[in-house]
Amino acid sequence: MKPLVSTLAAVLLLLCLAVSAHSSNRVLNLYIWSEYIPDEVVAAFTRETGIRVNLSTYDSNEAMYAKIKLIGSGYDLVVPSSDYVGLMQREGLLLPVDTTKITNFAHIAPRFTNQSFDPNNQYSIPYMWGSTSIAVHTGMIAAESVQSLADLWQPELKGRLLLPNDPREVMAIGLKVLGYSVNETNAEHLQQAYEKLRALMPLVRVFDSDSPKQALLSREVAVGVVWNGEAYIANSENQAIEYVYPPEGFSLWLDSFCIPRGAENIEAAHLFIDYILRPEISAEISTAMGYSTPNKAAFAHLDPETKDNPIVNPDPEDAARGEFLDSLDDATLQLYEQHWINLKTGR
Repeated sequence: MKPLVSTLAAVLLLLCLAVSAHSSNRVLNLYIWSEYIPDEVVAAFTRETGIRVNLSTYDSNEAMYAKIKLIGSGYDLVVPSSDYVGLMQREGLLLPVDTTKITNFAHIAPRFTNQSFDPNNQYSIPYMWGSTSIAVHTGMIAAESVQSLADLWQPELKGRLLLPNDPREVMAIGLKVLGYSVNETNAEHLQQAYEKLRALMPLVRVFDSDSPKQALLSREVAVGVVWNGEAYIANSENQAIEYVYPPEGFSLWLDSFCIPRGAENIEAAHLFIDYILRPEISAEISTAMGYSTPNKAAFAHLDPETKDNPIVNPDPEDAARGEFLDSLDDATLQLYEQHWINLKTGR
């Protein structure tokens, strides 16, 4: 019997080694905005599941879209904004998401599901949402001097202004000042916004969508049009940096998890999304990053300082002036892109 026992033991050892090797090779290739998920959350997911997360970052929807369109594979999850979800789905760059494998999807508030850019959430699962508005360093300039989008054009801000490196967000500034929608499709209105923004360009010191809070904290700029999470972190480090919701309105956005065409670890992608949507995990991310969570169950896990912070969660009156960026048709997107190129090149 000893030889048989030895043989069985050897087989079991080989099986264990094979399972271990398979587990160690389980990976998730995540392509996400920079500074948009806590390292601790990623590490906890790996400890629980054994799935290693390879994390790569980008600083704009355009950069992410161009890379996915070019390489066609290499990533299992990406996090586009709402306008790019629609674009990427139209171009066949996304795979369907199986919400039956994401039990925590039930926690997402109805206002963030079944959107026009992705009916029935066939291709996207909400991750975080927020605003793009004005951050003012009151240690450099009086708070009351910049309370509206129109105030950005004042000569005193020359060389002291930061704008996002994002065509939709910059065009939204000109559109809102003129009383138009951030999702404007009228070519004449877009031209008017472009002409208005041409006068703003000489005042801009830097375009930054990577980590714009640094320019505010270092006093490189006095005013920045930034995402609320960047303003939240800047304000937590220096309370002289205030976040303003202008009377003309401002853009809101919703970022979602999507599985790109060519993804190889689809099961891992679903497991990761489901993990992130656990209420306590969504709350942890919102608290760390300063962005709003679409997870209604997460609010029970938010501390009052985060839940009641108007930078993270604007009050209803302010939020009502916000407008979510939506998907645009290809022809309109080309107009935005051409105006953006002309603005940055000074044409």
